[in-house]
Amino acid sequence: MSTDTAKPSPVDPTKPPHAETLRLQDAFRAGLNFSDRADFDDARRGFIGTIPDAQVLNARGAVVSSMAKLAFLDQEDAPGSVNPSLWRLARLNTNHGLFQVTDRTFQVRGFDIANITFVEGDTGVIVIDPLTFGEAAKAALALYRQHRGDRPVVALIYTHSHNDHCGGARGVVDEKDAVSGKVPVIAPAGFMDALVDESVLTGVPMMRRAAFQFGGPLPPGPRGYVDSGLGKVTGTGRMALIEPTVLIAQPRERHVIDGVEIVFQLTPGSEAPAEMHLFFPGLRVLNLAENACQLMHNLCPIRGAKTRDALAWSQYLDQALAEYLPHVDVVYAQHHWPVWGQARAAEFVADQRDMYRYLHDQTVRLMNHGLTPREIAAELMLPNALSQRWHTRGYYGAVAHNVNAIYAHYMGPYDGNPVNLNPLTPVEEGRRYVEYMGGADELLRKARADFERGEFRWVTQAMHHLVFAQPDFVPGRELLADAMEQLGYQAESSTWRNAYLLGAMEIRRDPSKPRVPRPILGAVGMLASLPIDRYLQHMAIRVNGPKVDAMRLCFDWVMSDEKSRHRVTLRHGALTALAGSHEASADAVLTLDRPTLVAIVESGSDFLAALDDGRLKVEGNREAMRQLFASLDVFDFGFNIVEP
Repeated sequence: MSTDTAKPSPVDPTKPPHAETLRLQDAFRAGLNFSDRADFDDARRGFIGTIPDAQVLNARGAVVSSMAKLAFLDQEDAPGSVNPSLWRLARLNTNHGLFQVTDRTFQVRGFDIANITFVEGDTGVIVIDPLTFGEAAKAALALYRQHRGDRPVVALIYTHSHNDHCGGARGVVDEKDAVSGKVPVIAPAGFMDALVDESVLTGVPMMRRAAFQFGGPLPPGPRGYVDSGLGKVTGTGRMALIEPTVLIAQPRERHVIDGVEIVFQLTPGSEAPAEMHLFFPGLRVLNLAENACQLMHNLCPIRGAKTRDALAWSQYLDQALAEYLPHVDVVYAQHHWPVWGQARAAEFVADQRDMYRYLHDQTVRLMNHGLTPREIAAELMLPNALSQRWHTRGYYGAVAHNVNAIYAHYMGPYDGNPVNLNPLTPVEEGRRYVEYMGGADELLRKARADFERGEFRWVTQAMHHLVFAQPDFVPGRELLADAMEQLGYQAESSTWRNAYLLGAMEIRRDPSKPRVPRPILGAVGMLASLPIDRYLQHMAIRVNGPKVDAMRLCFDWVMSDEKSRHRVTLRHGALTALAGSHEASADAVLTLDRPTLVAIVESGSDFLAALDDGRLKVEGNREAMRQLFASLDVFDFGFNIVEP
C-alpha cells in the first residue's frame, strides 16, 4: 500500500492522503494493466533532440516556460497523493523535443500543452498549430531548423479554434507575409467566430475557470500540479493571432501545398465548433486534430464552452475510419504521441469512435427512461473491454461530466424538476441549510465524523453550504479544503484533480485578509490583433448597461491605417456596430490606428485615459464619448468561485 506521511507546515498547508484515498489508489493499481509499456515506447519513438528542460525564454531573456519543476515525475511509482493511472499519463507527458513521425512529418512536443507539427514540402515547411504563445512556437521552429535545416515556412494551418493551436502564430510567420498571400494561413470555416465566442466574449470567466481545469496556479509536486491531461501547462508568453486567409468551407477539400497533397475533412461541432482533420495521401498519414487523443476527451470542458456534439464527433471518426484508415500507416493528433501501423491505428480510431458513440447513445437511452444527469452519471460505465484501454481513460473528460454535457446538449441545463427552476442563491441556500442542520458547530461535528469515514463527496457538499453561510468560519473552511484535497488526490481525471486542489488552495486563504482584485481585459495579444468588427463585439460586453441605458449615441469608429469604418450605435444600453458610416447623423467620429489600439489594450489603460491624453481623436460630441468610455467595465480575473 502506498504511503505519504509528511505533515502540513505553515509554508505547505497540504495534508497527506487519507487511508480511504490510499485504499482507492491500490484498487486502481490492481484493476489496470500497468505492465503494458507500449505507450512509453511510442511516446519516445522518433526522438531527434531537445533543449534542456524544454526551457523557453522571451526576448528579454526571462524564462516563460520550463519543465524543470516537474522533475519529481521521474519517480516510477505513484505517491499516495496521485491516482496511479493519472501518474502514468503525467510521466508520459514529460517527453519533450523534436520527434520524427514519418519521412517528412515532424512534431515538437512538450514545449506547450499542445504539439506543433512540421510537414516538409518541396521548398519549405508547412506548420500545423503554432501552440499558445509566440515564444514557444518560435523555440519549436528553431529546434526543428537546427536539425532539419533553415527551411522557410510556406503555409500555416490551424486545425481548430482553440488558443493552444493558434495563439503562437506570430512566432512562426510574419503577419506581412500572411496578408500579402506569400504564406497562406488556412483554417476551417467558422474559425474566427468560434475563436471570438470562446476567447473574447467569454474570455474572462473561461480564463478564470481554466485555472481550475488546467491547474496553472498550483505548485508542481505530488500534492499539487502533475498534469493537464492533454499535456503540460508550463508557462506563459505572448498570445497573438494571425487571421486566416484561406478557409476550408466544403466537407472535403483537396489542396496541394508546396507539392504536398492534403485532403481536409471538416468536423464542425466536434472537439471545437470549427475543426478539421488532415489526410496526407502521399505520406500515408492522418492528422485527427484533437478528435482522437490518447484519452477520453471532454464534451464540455469544466472551464466552460458550448457543448460538443458527441454523436457528430463519433460519426466524423467513423467517416475517417472508412475513407482514410485503409490508406494510412500512422495516425497522430495535436496532443500526445502517434499510433503506428495500419491495424493498430484503425483499432485506435475505432475505439475512440465507439467511446463517444456509447456515451451518447447510453446517455440518451437513460434520458428517455426519465433519469436526470446525476442519476445517469451514477449508472453509466463504459464496457469493460473499452474502459481497459489506456487511450479511453477519463484523464481529461470524466464520464460523469460528459453525461452532463450530452444531457445539456439536447435538453439544456434544467433537469425538469420544478424544484430546480428558481433555487435560492448559494449564500441564502447555505444559511438555510446550516440553520436546518442545527448550526455551524453541529454541522461541523457531523461532517468531521463523515470525513474520518472517507465520505469526502458528502463533506464537500455540506461544508460548501457552511462556507457560503459563514465564510469567516475557519474550521468549516479547513474541513472543506481537506475534503476537496482528498477528492483531488483520488481523481483519475487531471481536470478534476486540478479543480479540487485549486479549490482547496483558495479556500485555505486567510478570510480576514481582503482579496486583491486582478483586473484583466482578456488575452491582450489576441484582443489587440482582432479585426475591428470583432473587437467592437468585445467592447459591447464591457458596456455597463444600467449606467448608459438612457443614452442615445451614434458614432463612427475609423481605423485610419486599415481604411475601415464602422457605424456604432448605443441605444437602451446595447452597443451595436456595422461596417459603414452614420454620415451626417453621427454624433461623433473617433479615429485611431492599429498601433494606438494595441498600445491601449496591451498597456492595460482604458479608452478614457487615451481620450484625455490625445491618443484618440474625436470630432463632435466628445462628452458623449467620455460617458461611453466611463461606462466600460474592467473585469476581475480573480472573482470568487469556491466562496461567496
